Amino acid sequence: MHLENKVVIITGGGSGIGAAAANLLAKHRALVIVADLNLVNAKSVADQINSAGGNAFAIQVDVSNFNEVELLINRTIEDHGKLDVMINNAGIGGENQKKTAEHTLEDWDNVIAVNQTGVFYCMKVALGHMMEQGYGNIINIASLAGLKPSGYNLSYSASKFAVVGMTKSAALEYGRKNIRINAICPGYTHSALLDKLLASRPDMSDTLKQLIPMGRFGEADEIAEAILWLASDKSKYVTGQTITLDGGTSLL
Repeated sequence: MHLENKVVIITGGGSGIGAAAANLLAKHRALVIVADLNLVNAKSVADQINSAGGNAFAIQVDVSNFNEVELLINRTIEDHGKLDVMINNAGIGGENQKKTAEHTLEDWDNVIAVNQTGVFYCMKVALGHMMEQGYGNIINIASLAGLKPSGYNLSYSASKFAVVGMTKSAALEYGRKNIRINAICPGYTHSALLDKLLASRPDMSDTLKQLIPMGRFGEADEIAEAILWLASDKSKYVTGQTITLDGGTSLL
């Protein structure tokens, strides 16, 4: 799947699924903007891509800050002339695993700001430019937690349900404008977020795997393959969809 000459922004590209997607898309000849709050991580991923013969640039961004999102996207278009694919991957989990009545205000505010408002900011700015250039492709990274209930995790679940809803609403609005918008919904996938969850209880790994028919956690590289397909013209008739990669967890 050639992505030659496509300009791609990946938020949260400094680690996990974002880093895996950045590397894979670069291997398929995309020019990748690795955007992350952690500039050191973003530079590390970009350097890895460039050392392997790809083309990548690192930019620091806080997606919960509208001005920084505008700067990221405007700078990309000024430097490279266009934005073909916007991948909204940046996301965080709450610091505490609590029931709704005990859910902290800080967790709610922080998670919603990044996972929900951040995706809105990126979509809003990217769509303005994509309308001008006459085409575009937006891929939002949601979660299985945005498709089915997730206890002790209200802000994260609310934010991911919102990402699914925003994806479908915007896809409906912009389908006739040659702009595709889809979401990826990973299940339990090896990442910093999963590591934090596993560390909460000694038996958590075994408990979660019992919920997965395939009996294992996903890998970031496996999620990246779905992102690659959506980023390519192989999926050019697909919009407003949620692609679930969860080892069968949603079947239960």
